[in-house]
Amino acid sequence: MTITYWLNGKKATADVAPGLMLYDFLRSQGCYSVKCGCETTNCGLCTVWVDDVPMLSCALLAVRIDGRHVTTLEGLQDEAKEFAFYMGREGADQCGFCNPGFVMNVLAMVRKLDAPTEDEIKEFLSGNLCRCTGYVSHMRAIKAYFKAKGKEVRA
Repeated sequence: MTITYWLNGKKATADVAPGLMLYDFLRSQGCYSVKCGCETTNCGLCTVWVDDVPMLSCALLAVRIDGRHVTTLEGLQDEAKEFAFYMGREGADQCGFCNPGFVMNVLAMVRKLDAPTEDEIKEFLSGNLCRCTGYVSHMRAIKAYFKAKGKEVRA
């Protein structure tokens, strides 16, 4: 099937097999930030934005992006680098394997929530797994990033 889509702001057309998962398609297009750690929608590593909504690319057929805008971490380099500074400063980037999906969700959260509570942040990120940390450093990084964006995290 031929689809037309926007990938990181650039319009493209491709022929895709009906059963091809978006994760595999994006990697074939050079989007190597999109990783898959589980293939069961449990880890969040494959998170991308489809029309600015975070979605798990391991659970979405590539044909479903026809006419839609897809954003990967490659399309958000400036924002990702800015947040990565806070992750590094707070020790939240141990092995780094989970970082792309986590960062995609944090950047979406900052756009969506103005003054979240810690519980709202935890709920928003509940689909992201990290096997290296206890998430305390992640929360510190998120709070610092929200503050840098002129937003607060409520107690």
